[in-house]
Amino acid sequence: MSEPREALLQPGDVVETVFWRNDGQRREQFPFRATHINGVRITKILLCADPTIQAGNPSRAKVTRITRPKSDARGVIEVEYLGPIDFELDPDIYVDKSIGRRLQILLEAGFSILLDGPQGSGKTVLSRAIADALGMTYVYFNCASVFEATDFIATLQVRASETGVAETVFLPTNFCKALKEAIRHRKHRYLIFLDEFNRCRPMARNGLMPALDSTRKVFDPSTNELLDIPENVQFVAAINNGPQFAGASAVDPAQMDRFATIKLTYPPPEEEEKILRKRFPSLSEVMVHAVVHVADAVRGDEALGLDLSMRATQEACVLLSHPYFADDLRPMAALREAFETSYCGRFAGTVDDESTEAGMVWQIVDMKLRNFSKKL
Repeated sequence: MSEPREALLQPGDVVETVFWRNDGQRREQFPFRATHINGVRITKILLCADPTIQAGNPSRAKVTRITRPKSDARGVIEVEYLGPIDFELDPDIYVDKSIGRRLQILLEAGFSILLDGPQGSGKTVLSRAIADALGMTYVYFNCASVFEATDFIATLQVRASETGVAETVFLPTNFCKALKEAIRHRKHRYLIFLDEFNRCRPMARNGLMPALDSTRKVFDPSTNELLDIPENVQFVAAINNGPQFAGASAVDPAQMDRFATIKLTYPPPEEEEKILRKRFPSLSEVMVHAVVHVADAVRGDEALGLDLSMRATQEACVLLSHPYFADDLRPMAALREAFETSYCGRFAGTVDDESTEAGMVWQIVDMKLRNFSKKL
């Protein structure tokens, strides 16, 4: 059994935690308590007497005194409140304030997070931004390549031995390497991002379930033993839900229960425009507005029922800002070309066939572009 994380603490150490009202021991002297340090569950209790603490908000605190457990009570760590933690994501990324607040609290409290949203809604970018904001090492793992439960940890590969004879060996994945590195560096935190979590086989996902609950273990086929998952490792997974996603399977209730689920969607048009204007300063505000306005119309058409990725709006801006398009004196023609590629090209069929998805999207594009004919 690995050594408890709090055993490494010394008075004067600064930790991150989330305080709640104390309804247990010594509540009159210490009105606030916490059960996690740096996102890791501990066996002792953190106690703080500062009345200015805002319960539920991630905070910093300095260890002042550590007491040993008695026979009838848990040991405690007395701390001095240093103030709330400012959770600041990259300003180029839009995250609804309520979602950002929930992400911060849940991650600081040690939960695994499931990001559920349409394609191109920023799940991967957000996961990396979370790791950066919290000072965590970011590890990307694509679950679409997992066919067996053991593929999370190691894959079988054939290679030539020193004598030239073919041999089959287990090669560790970056998932496995991160776990072993985290064991060696317990004071540092790691975020493993499980992308396309519902694109691996359901039975393969079952093998990961003990890693996501209090068991904190996963089978290592290279050693034929269970590998401990240190508590300085947290998981964020991403899924695309819906019958339109070929190769994806539903995440069953037991698997969902291992996560705190955050629902994502595309940013409001005005926020998407801000992001694109910053990334493509050479484009006029009218052109960027047209890009987002048309995309929003496609996304919002209930009869069509299609999602249009933020990658599509960025791709359209890449085309429009290139000299081939930027030097065109016919901006409406440039927009039509960009949208035919970046918007309609993502769907089946052709723009001149209204019975296909591409043709139906083109009808929306054509109708909305007429609104900009006098502005361009």
